[in-house]
Amino acid sequence: MSRLIRSSFVAIAVVLAAAVPGTAHAGSQEDAGSRPPAPDCVTFSAGWRYTFVTNNCSDTHTLTVVYRDGTDVPSRVAPPGALITFPGYGTSGNEVLGVVLCDDGGCA
Repeated sequence: MSRLIRSSFVAIAVVLAAAVPGTAHAGSQEDAGSRPPAPDCVTFSAGWRYTFVTNNCSDTHTLTVVYRDGTDVPSRVAPPGALITFPGYGTSGNEVLGVVLCDDGGCA
């Protein structure tokens, strides 16, 4: 019986996590720092565990995510139509400020 309860709890947790993906943003990234912001055709959805970045542009871009606490994450190449994953904002009050371009070699 406890196995059934545990399995049900895990299934409900997975459904709830999928139902609340975070807030989608498109282009409004004024706090993203000094690096050039990604174009408006690049969107992101930030959650506590993952940040999903979608390249809806017709060009390939090298992108990274900017966090309020300065967390540095490696850049990723996003061809047209790609969905790439970065770390989320976590449980300690951090925040995803936006997505920036790394095409000029300014990112790690």
